[in-house]
Amino acid sequence: MPTPSNVRLQFVISVVIFCFLIASQADAWPGNAFLDVQGAGSMTFSIFSSSFSQGGEIPRKFTCDGADVSPELSWTGAPEGTQSFALLADDPDAPVGIWTHWVLYDLPAQATGLPEGVSKVDEVPSGGRQGRNDFRKIGYGGPCPPPGKPHRYFFKLYALDRMLNLKPGSSKQEVEQAMQNHILSRAELMGKYQR
Repeated sequence: MPTPSNVRLQFVISVVIFCFLIASQADAWPGNAFLDVQGAGSMTFSIFSSSFSQGGEIPRKFTCDGADVSPELSWTGAPEGTQSFALLADDPDAPVGIWTHWVLYDLPAQATGLPEGVSKVDEVPSGGRQGRNDFRKIGYGGPCPPPGKPHRYFFKLYALDRMLNLKPGSSKQEVEQAMQNHILSRAELMGKYQR
């Protein structure tokens, strides 16, 4: 007759084996899909720059203290069904609240980046339109914070399931409203600048 300690040991071993089998089959379970919304083996939608690193300092060249040109941006892993991209760049640390530095939309689905120094014109030569920033100008307006603590500048890229078809010079608010219920994924790059 098995002793209580033997029964306990057999139970523990059975539980361990059961857990191992469950873990080894977890990927096959349909209910496990929430762990990776883009599916196993797919790339994560991400944005990066050769001009500055994630969380790093934005060089003077890309600010109002320098040439005030836009940084190079690249992205990968756009989700299936992407029809266009929109890019919003802003500073949440501005004294007056969130300050918008760049508004782009209707960038073509095949685009994988933007070169340094995008022209400050209504229509981007490679496709897409530019809106009006909080400097009341078309295109990119670089970091220009007051002296003090570093400000954070967020470059937010949206993969959309349609073109927005807004006129050039549209505001950030108009773009955000048009994007509602059409965002497939979002990627973000943040840089800092201090004066």
